[in-house]
Amino acid sequence: MGGKWVLRILYHLSTGMLRFGELNRQMPEVTQATLTKELRRLEGFQLIKRKVYPEVPPRVEYSLTEIGMKLLPVLKELEIWGDEYKKYIKR
Repeated sequence: MGGKWVLRILYHLSTGMLRFGELNRQMPEVTQATLTKELRRLEGFQLIKRKVYPEVPPRVEYSLTEIGMKLLPVLKELEIWGDEYKKYIKR
């Protein structure tokens, strides 16, 4: 499940459903191609679900699956550790 963007994608989806464009705006440093590839990988791992609406242009929404939601406590702990680490290295 490695990848530079996986944790950030999961973090942003932890707030709720996001459309591709919204997710892309929240992560401007990732290319659309890379974001698409990582979203497909996470969908393959069944951590996120993708809902496509039959519209023109197509509307696609992403959200965490039930098993993906179970990662949220782990993400929160990583965030806490990161904050503590920032304080540690500033000493």
